[in-house]
Amino acid sequence: MRAIVCRELTGPAALRIEELAEPLSGPGQVRIRVRACGVNFADSLITRGQYQKQPATPFVPGFEVAGEVLEVGAGVTGFAPGDRVLALTPHGGYAEQVAADITRCVPIPPTMSWEHAAGFPVVFGTSHVALWHRARLQAGETLVVHGASGGVGLTAVAIGKRLGATVIATASGPAKLAVAREHGADHLIDSSREDVRERIRDLTAGRGADVVYDPVGGALFTASLRSIAFEGRILVIGFAGGDVPQIPANHLLVKNVDVIGVNWPAYAELLPRVMIESFATLVQWYLDGAIQVHVSATYPLARAVEALDQVVSRKSTGKVVITTE
Repeated sequence: MRAIVCRELTGPAALRIEELAEPLSGPGQVRIRVRACGVNFADSLITRGQYQKQPATPFVPGFEVAGEVLEVGAGVTGFAPGDRVLALTPHGGYAEQVAADITRCVPIPPTMSWEHAAGFPVVFGTSHVALWHRARLQAGETLVVHGASGGVGLTAVAIGKRLGATVIATASGPAKLAVAREHGADHLIDSSREDVRERIRDLTAGRGADVVYDPVGGALFTASLRSIAFEGRILVIGFAGGDVPQIPANHLLVKNVDVIGVNWPAYAELLPRVMIESFATLVQWYLDGAIQVHVSATYPLARAVEALDQVVSRKSTGKVVITTE
């Protein structure tokens, strides 16, 4: 099979397409014919040796795939060859085949395209668990979403609206803000030219935001901390802006603020019932038309580095997907 291989931890530019042996489906696993693979910012981190669970080189990156089950391993029930599934993988998705644990596989409906299924789990799963389970976002609250036109940001806008919040979206430039508006944002802030802190305060009549969803970090985190409401919650999703903020504890004390970390992949291992319940809700919302997957670009497997660059450079809106056709 063809796969994109990382042999040295020097970043995405070192990735190469190679021919590898087909994977084996071990006990409790299925072997999947990959039709599409989602591209994530974390894919760049793992190629630099900066991810939380770092595989030894050589390895194939890729955390989420969609495709057909080719075979099942020992002890597998509930899945059979030919089933359409999406799957989470610790790595290995940038390939024509991958083996995945059945605890990380979800059946997908016939009406869901491969591209939508591959672009679904990480971004929608992260945002739903963050807002529903971690922040316990309530109808009527005000939610600020930073990086609102990106992969996770756009899903946070849609899920925030689905949960009944008023959504304030921040993004750099009118084009990206327009995408956030199309997905339900009530108010828009251009983070490239407006004072985010002051605009949040203006839009909330000085009260501040109840929940902030932050996949960017850096200066936007600081602005959030200074414009959060009493008993507000800031969700730390990631640091796409490059700077990891340092949090002054006295600010948390004065406003009774919660800063909440969201390590979504950990739920598959440590609290799978949360992830299972979340996916059941999300798939039903998708079937009902309540949420939509926004795939802004697809690339063939041979152009995986280019696809990843679109995400890392924050040129894309929504989701970028690699296809193996």
